[in-house]
Amino acid sequence: RWRRLGQALVLAHELPDDVAALYVHYLHTPCSVARYASIMTGRPFAFSAHAKDIWTSPDWELREKIADAEWGVTCTALNRDHLNGLAKADKLDLVYHGLDLSAFPPPPDRAGRTGPLTILSVGRLVEKKGYGDLLTALSRLSGDIDWRFVHIGGGNGKALKERAERRGLGGRIDWRGARPREDVIAACEAADIFVLPSRIARSGDRDGLPNVLMEAQAMGLPVVSTRVSAIPELVEDGVTGLLVDERDPAALADAIAVLARDPEKRAAFGRAGAARVRAHFASDPGLDRLAKKLKALR
Repeated sequence: RWRRLGQALVLAHELPDDVAALYVHYLHTPCSVARYASIMTGRPFAFSAHAKDIWTSPDWELREKIADAEWGVTCTALNRDHLNGLAKADKLDLVYHGLDLSAFPPPPDRAGRTGPLTILSVGRLVEKKGYGDLLTALSRLSGDIDWRFVHIGGGNGKALKERAERRGLGGRIDWRGARPREDVIAACEAADIFVLPSRIARSGDRDGLPNVLMEAQAMGLPVVSTRVSAIPELVEDGVTGLLVDERDPAALADAIAVLARDPEKRAAFGRAGAARVRAHFASDPGLDRLAKKLKALR
């Protein structure tokens, strides 16, 4: 906290005179700095809240920051309701991150594809992404399902790769590491199913509404994921994909198998998901709403 105060002192000293207010991303350290600078300069501040900054911060600190802020926005209805409940106020608005859909081509036609079923996942190799559960689920798939798994994302994957080798899965997995967006889009075009088995980490950290799920659906991929955080706000179970409980590899394997064996269901989920993302999760409406709030922050 002394370091945050020091950063706030520098910020308060160096703020140009024509800066009327402060707007900060994340409720943990960045918001502390903005709050202290606000107190010192008399300028109002507002914030956006996301995932880790909410769920790994103590409730008393969140309450104090919300009380001092003019307003806040957050990227899921779950986050909004949680923070408004903590503060016993109605200061948080929902603004989905959304996608800039201009970067995404139309979904490909996957009808008539042959060869192994390609299962794709994009995410850092960290606990909250649940990749250990996914490896267990893949090892449980029936022998009649011909599949390969493609993973894109950074992180230390040594332990997961060793586990995959021990389970005899290594030859079916392509660990590609971190890749730019154009490579992710190309991987989505080549894939048949997208899987993200999110879970709540031991620290309390969790996904909010992962952008990769929006990106996969924008590319017409049926999704298998978990009922964690705000994922059900995006993925409609039985309509755009299948949702299972976190930390349940058996249910995850069953969901993957259902889609693996039913190309028509995959296609229907993919079409529904692409339509839903384009109708409700484009970035422009959220940016317009945020711009209006920022213009009024004086």
